[in-house]
Amino acid sequence: MPTLRQQLFRVKPVPQQGEETGSDLKRTIGLFSLTMIGVGSTIGTGIFFILSESVPVAGPAVIWSFVIAGLVAGLAVICYAELAGSVPVSGSSYSYAYATLGELPAMGVAACLLLEYGVAGAAVAVGWSQYVNQLLFNLFGFEIPHALAYAPEEGGIVNLPAIALLAMCCFLLVRGTGESVVINTVMVCTKIGVLLFFVLVGVTGWNVDNFADFAPFGFSGVVAGSGLIFFSYVGMDAVATAGDETKNPKKTMPRALISALIIVTTVYVLVAIAALSAQPWQEFDGQTAGLSAILENIVGAQWPGTIVAAGAVISIFSVTLVSIYGQTRILFTMSRDGMMPKLFGEVNPRTLTPVKGTIIVTVVIAILAGFIPLNFLAEMTSIGTLVAFIVVSLAVIILRVREPDLERGFKVPFYPVLPVLAIIGCLWIISNLQIITIVVFLIWTSVVLGLYLIFGRRSSVLGKQRAAHDSIDGTGSAGGKK
Repeated sequence: MPTLRQQLFRVKPVPQQGEETGSDLKRTIGLFSLTMIGVGSTIGTGIFFILSESVPVAGPAVIWSFVIAGLVAGLAVICYAELAGSVPVSGSSYSYAYATLGELPAMGVAACLLLEYGVAGAAVAVGWSQYVNQLLFNLFGFEIPHALAYAPEEGGIVNLPAIALLAMCCFLLVRGTGESVVINTVMVCTKIGVLLFFVLVGVTGWNVDNFADFAPFGFSGVVAGSGLIFFSYVGMDAVATAGDETKNPKKTMPRALISALIIVTTVYVLVAIAALSAQPWQEFDGQTAGLSAILENIVGAQWPGTIVAAGAVISIFSVTLVSIYGQTRILFTMSRDGMMPKLFGEVNPRTLTPVKGTIIVTVVIAILAGFIPLNFLAEMTSIGTLVAFIVVSLAVIILRVREPDLERGFKVPFYPVLPVLAIIGCLWIISNLQIITIVVFLIWTSVVLGLYLIFGRRSSVLGKQRAAHDSIDGTGSAGGKK
């Protein structure tokens, strides 16, 4: 009989995970489409509306906030690339933690990911409604009533556009991954085109005086801004959730991760510079559909703002789409491991997608999007992303020591310096988040770990396999082997 410690820290062998990649999910995603999943779930959250939240915190120095967040995310993404090429399965950092740290830590990471994707999807949907209203006003001269477009804390009753967006994403995802990936790729290309249009028009309103008071809140404001912005890098993790549906994952996933990071960080910094050069930083506070408003003020007409609003309405759809996709694939993997109810692992034989899990996830995210304000959602996503990045960086070090001969499609350069720097950078940003954000995160993680200790520990597929092995060989020792 294995001890409690052996149960909590039993590690899922990496070769076993590789064998399981032949799941019921269909491999339809190539390099370009996977890169677009990363870009699609990232660009939008950090630019289309997070500027209005982060600029009042950091001032014009929010440009450096984007750079810092990008550097820290970049260090973590390099670690993701190695693990994605070594353990190419769905589940992202949950699967990586299971293969390196053990079952209990993996459930802690799962808590981060469930929070990260659920809250990210809600946050994006909330911001999407701002651009819907802007577009409706520009085109037809009316807006959705305030009571039906904002959460109760913001003076409304429910954010109805956000709920409608989530319902549309759910409908698309249950129809099939292949269709969703194609539509996502079209939306991402549209999004990048709209943002480049914003940069080209935005720089025509360049005013160097807007950078005069560059860092009004000092370095602490820059770091606080990074904490808010960091939630937009959840897209990097989304790439790693697609391991079971990616063609040649050992090579494709590392390349897609690095390509997505380069595209995302470049676009973020360019748009932030253009926006701040055209509008005083004090005017960002409380501004809705900010990019549209900036272009309308520069040109003195509505048409540029209408183009940006239309692009945002179309392309932010892709961010929500990938957030729901990532959440359902993590739950799928956990269900396959016995850590979640079996319904999350059930695949529809016609569409080859987890339909029931997708519907449940969408309902939960819709409740968050309908009734919780944007600023709180952004920080909650950030801390989930940061903790997941820490685990991934730590997993690279552990797996290098424990499995030195494991086949790797990509290796982290300057090992172990870069993984250690990634861990330090993430801890640094976490230390600058609001106390309430950290407290809520700890409570949520404790609840998930408590459920694991009560139910998941006994229903673990790995635990049952080892118990069966023990009963066959009669040694009673297999449960403790790693």
